[in-house]
Amino acid sequence: MAYIFGLVIVGLLFLALHYFTEITKSQKIIVTAIVSAIILGAIAFNAYSSSQRESMLKVVRLFNQNKTINCNGVDVNNSNYTLSIGTYTFIGKEKTPFYGEMISASECK
Repeated sequence: MAYIFGLVIVGLLFLALHYFTEITKSQKIIVTAIVSAIILGAIAFNAYSSSQRESMLKVVRLFNQNKTINCNGVDVNNSNYTLSIGTYTFIGKEKTPFYGEMISASECK
């Protein structure tokens, strides 16, 4: 849906530029290219952010299923860590060698 919305905005911009007679054709093309690049950049950032979020939620889902997850060489599981839902951070439990250690879920695979 966002792609269609972006194309509609670019189309409306092009139509609006068509009626500005003071602007030369090359200036209209430059303005259209800049706005299109901004919209495409926003779409690319949104896609990247969405994939990162999905990856992190997959890690959290595996942790909640009592699976062991590797986070930068550290094995994270329910017996040694708890999950802070607000920040999606794994925190080492008391009376374990990992006590007080904090690992972000975005660092895990």
